[in-house]
Amino acid sequence: MGKKGHPDRHPDVRPLEYTPTVGAPTGVEVMKLAGLHERSRRHGNDPYQPLRPAFHQLIGACARPVRMWVDFVEQELQPGSWLWIRPGQVQRFGPDLVAADGVIVLFQPGFLPPATVSAAHMDPPYEQRPLTPRGPDAEGVRRALDHLGYEYEAMASLPLESHTEVLRALLSVLVVRLAHVRDPEPGPVASETFRRFHVAVERDYAVTRRVEDYAAALGYSPRTLSRATLAATGRTAKQYVDDRVVLEAKRLLWHSHLPAREVAGRLGFADASDFTKFFRLRAGTTPGAFREDSPPRR
Repeated sequence: MGKKGHPDRHPDVRPLEYTPTVGAPTGVEVMKLAGLHERSRRHGNDPYQPLRPAFHQLIGACARPVRMWVDFVEQELQPGSWLWIRPGQVQRFGPDLVAADGVIVLFQPGFLPPATVSAAHMDPPYEQRPLTPRGPDAEGVRRALDHLGYEYEAMASLPLESHTEVLRALLSVLVVRLAHVRDPEPGPVASETFRRFHVAVERDYAVTRRVEDYAAALGYSPRTLSRATLAATGRTAKQYVDDRVVLEAKRLLWHSHLPAREVAGRLGFADASDFTKFFRLRAGTTPGAFREDSPPRR
């Protein structure tokens, strides 16, 4: 098993379900980032190996940088910066987690009210980059986090149901504040058509890559799906589906020992050669070359 900066070259991705701390309100947790090391070990997880959490994570760096990888991209959070990791993304922390100076807020999908989801523009497509609040934005984020942290630790002062609602409201403030840093003047909100298409692709990308199949299942025309997807992402519906397949192929190639033919089977390709052609056309390299050329671990 890899340890502190020396993980296996191709460790398998492990799904990570939300496990609330005993006595904590279900749905959200706030903790020091350094405490995540011990918590992970306690639950049988290795934060230095690739994990695929099923929940949201807001990670903020305090006095020292925090280094991690999210879907093949190295992210170094400078002091004062935040990173939002979405459910389903593959993550791996750098070797300094046990000494990290930062905070992590975990929350389950569905914990925040629909009004917050809309105001914080939490619908796809997602932009994966650190956010660094400045000036009044930094003060607003700091105050939101401080109040959330205070109420999280003060569980005994309120009935559990009331405490949960207070945390829901304060987390809403934090995510809306961070969303404002990301998009001070946000563009058009993703349409309901695209949101439904996104959910269907996440569910069925290994079943079908045909836009016609998604259109029939959702009750739209292929042209309507493409218009909605172009407006939200700048990609056609077909490109969006193929991008999702390529992303999962890269995750499996980089984070598992599976041979290319088994990766092909998991992604719905009847023939490994068809998968190789598909991958080479859209990724610009073969599956084997991608696996070998991936950046070395640090």
